[in-house]
Amino acid sequence: MQCTQNPDFFFSILLFFVGLLFLFKQLTEPAGYGKHVQRKAIQLGVLVPAKYGWFIQELPSFLVPLLVTLYNQGCDTVGRQMLFFMFCGHYFQRTFIFSSLTRGSPLPLRIVLLAVVFCTYNGFLQSHCMIYVAAYPHDWYKDIRFTSGAIVFFLGMGINVHSDYILRKLRKPSEVTYKIPQGGMFNYVSGANFLGEIVEWFGYAVATWSLPAFAFALFTLCSIGPRAYHHHRFYHQEFKDYPKERRALIPFIF
Repeated sequence: MQCTQNPDFFFSILLFFVGLLFLFKQLTEPAGYGKHVQRKAIQLGVLVPAKYGWFIQELPSFLVPLLVTLYNQGCDTVGRQMLFFMFCGHYFQRTFIFSSLTRGSPLPLRIVLLAVVFCTYNGFLQSHCMIYVAAYPHDWYKDIRFTSGAIVFFLGMGINVHSDYILRKLRKPSEVTYKIPQGGMFNYVSGANFLGEIVEWFGYAVATWSLPAFAFALFTLCSIGPRAYHHHRFYHQEFKDYPKERRALIPFIF
């Protein structure tokens, strides 16, 4: 596996342990944004409108790798170019499209600032490994690890984007009540958007075959996996007719 004999190894392990901290923290209590804002209203402090909050916190994950790549002109092979496109393509969508379309609840400023720090850290870690450390052959894009990982990545991205679309269409702009999401992977799990993002990053990890990417995939699982469970529990408490066969995150299993 790439990136094991350099500082990226330490920072990857640190990223994974931060993910474990998120996991343990959220096992009993969800992060205070979105559906769970009102439940933690006393602790919220300053709030940022959802559109601006998501834009600010996601921007470093797009901008930092772009700057690192432009500074070093590091995408010198087709494989690296495609990996760069995958990572920055996800965050371009999250920064400029998802944030502009979202109608979610305001975000606590402290959560936005913590997300900015993380996205800056992770964006630099992933791009630094891809450009300065990982040794990809010129035909990496033909390697089974890249092709299979890329297929999984785009499958996950499709699930994520489609699920966000379903959530946006649930309510009219003037409506404030929650509704049961239907269609797509929501027919199987309550956290379809989270499932899509987790699948994405595990696909990206396989495509890059690097320790930082696997650490980020595990971090994603630990940080938003529990959120899917809390969403699932919220829906069951809110709706008596919520589909009994629907799982929280993994179809037919959990």
